[in-house]
Parts: sequence; structure tokens; C-alpha cells
Amino acid sequence: MTNWSAVVYAIYRQGAVRRHIAANNDTVFCDKQLQYFALAEIDKLLRSIGKSLKHFKQLPQPPVDYLHTGTNNLVIDETSYNLSEMEEEFNKLFPNCNPEQLQVFNEVVKSVQSKAGGVFFIYGSGGCGKTFLWKIIIYKLRSLGLIVLPVASSGIATTLMSGGRMAHSRFKIPIVIDDCSSYAISHDSDIAELIKKTGLIIWDEAPMQHRYAFECLDRSLRDIMRAIDQRRYNMPFGGITVVLGGDFRQILPVITLGSRGDVVSACIIDSPLWKHSKIMLMHRNMRLNQGRSEKRYEF
Repeated sequence: MTNWSAVVYAIYRQGAVRRHIAANNDTVFCDKQLQYFALAEIDKLLRSIGKSLKHFKQLPQPPVDYLHTGTNNLVIDETSYNLSEMEEEFNKLFPNCNPEQLQVFNEVVKSVQSKAGGVFFIYGSGGCGKTFLWKIIIYKLRSLGLIVLPVASSGIATTLMSGGRMAHSRFKIPIVIDDCSSYAISHDSDIAELIKKTGLIIWDEAPMQHRYAFECLDRSLRDIMRAIDQRRYNMPFGGITVVLGGDFRQILPVITLGSRGDVVSACIIDSPLWKHSKIMLMHRNMRLNQGRSEKRYEF
């Protein structure tokens, strides 16, 4: 038995292939068919991160009949949320909003629903309720059946967002990036189709990221969204509403052997996109303002 056959049978024993033959338990498949079914499962997993088997030429390529080529798992994942549960979570959290959070919420939701686009930067120190704000925005828009892509620059911040992903993973940000870089997103890819259907992008811990990453995303989204409307090519981030959040008093972009000026010039405030951003401040520290007699909420 070859190494590949061993891998196939391992997947088969774990039940991955059995889903394909559940309708007829008496069917007998040869090694080649089992290999195709296993490759179809691998392709399904790859599509969940915006890739497919065709990106890995070193792997055997099964016939297209075995692959779910018409299925975009990225879109399915982002539209499979239970709308009733999303609305229930929103109704549970929304009454706890303070005036600053309510103002940001109204501005962002209005921008998304009107499809006006726009860039918002939510500036607030730790404890001002930014994570809580992301939650109510995400729950509200998902309860309406809209697609929200929450990403972050750090792994810890990602785990605090519902359905959050690392920005580098979601948008295929290159490891080495400069002012002319573009993301590896083709127009016929699953991630491009997901972006075309996206209503809002939330990027937490934005000050940690080099400004080239945002400029690169801007160029990529403009290029993708002009397929929907040519006018979107001239709009920041292709007309998709983008919310950035963070605190410049925390970690800034890391520049190897860079001076203070190099670090500042790498921040998003030195990017041409900054002039398109609407800055919204959050001053009220929810942790400090909670007295012993007040009901405590998780932010």
C-alpha cells in the first residue's frame, strides 16, 4: 500500500468519505475512487480558507464531478448564522450601550444599510467598550442577513470577536509588503465573491498594522468592487464600509532598527486613507466607571 493510499484509508476510517456513500452502504469503491472522495474533502477544507486544490499542483487533481465547484463555502459560512439568535443576542446587549457607543453604532449601521461606504476610526483606550461595540454591530447586521467580516491584527483580539479572523489570513496579506503591493485575490476566487457581498469590515487593533496593509487592501477592494459598479473604483475600499479601531498609545507597527519617525510614518495616520476617515472618540472607561452598586457587564 502506498503512502497516499494509507492517508486515504485513514480519512475513510474517520468518516470523512462515508458521508458520500451513506445513501448506499452496499457500494464497493476502489482505491482510486476513495482517493477522489478524500481529495474532495481536502478541497472542501481548503475552500473554507479561500483556496482550493487547484492552488496545489503537487497534489492529485480529481475529476470535477467529485468537487463541489459551485459551492462557495466562505459565503455559506458567513450567511449560515441563525438570524433569531443574532437578534436575541443584540436585544440582550443593546440596552447596555452608553451614549458614545450608541453614536458609533448608529453611524456605522446607517452607512452599511444605505450602502454609502465610508471609513470610520474608533479611537479609545482599553476598557472603553470597543469589543462590546463590535459585538452589537455584528449581531445587528447579521440579524438582518448582512455579511460582516471582523478581523484583527492580533490573535487575542480575534478571539474576542464573533466569527473573527486574523487580517493576514482573511485578506491574504503578503508577508513582505511595500507601497505597491496587492493582495493575492483573483476575481474568480471564493474570497472575491465573498467581498462582493460584504456589507462591513471591522478591523480591530488597527494601529498595530503597517499602513501599507490598509493601502494594499484599499487597492484590492477597489479592483474587485468595480466589477459591480465602475464608480466604486474611485471610492475608499471599493465603497465597502470599513471600521478601524484601536489605541495609538498601545503597540505601534514594529520597524526593525527604525527611528521614532520611521514608526510614526508607518502608522495609518500617515496614509492617504486617513483623510477619508471619520474619527470617533470613546472617552468613557467602562471598567473604571463601574461602582460596587452597579450591575457589571462583560465588555
